Amino acid sequence: MQLQKQPHSSTDSPDSYREEFPPRFIFTNKYNGYMPFVYIIKSTKTNAFYIGKTYDLEQRLIYHNNLELNNGASKAGIPWKYFFTLEVATYRLAGKLEMHIKRMKSREYCKNLVKYPEISQKLIEKYS
Repeated sequence: MQLQKQPHSSTDSPDSYREEFPPRFIFTNKYNGYMPFVYIIKSTKTNAFYIGKTYDLEQRLIYHNNLELNNGASKAGIPWKYFFTLEVATYRLAGKLEMHIKRMKSREYCKNLVKYPEISQKLIEKYS
């Protein structure tokens, strides 16, 4: 996903973006034709899990494993490898599933997503 800078305009509709963030940024999907993913990566160093969403799995893993670029919560666990990925219909749905998995706060739940694929399908049905 890339950000495009938009000029702040008084003619913008109030629901197009919150006015309190000038200059405005809007998200555009540079991955036309790609579906979003929910993913779980596992640190080979600490055995920790990290849960996220993205349009580009390859680039996202590169980011998580890059010491110079990564300044977030996953930096301490480098190196990471994919543990679970799930392709979904919309980025919004990916966000809902990501938050559900994070709320579970359970390593066992993450393992069960891999072990029992029907859990993923039930989650998609629940949040769609």
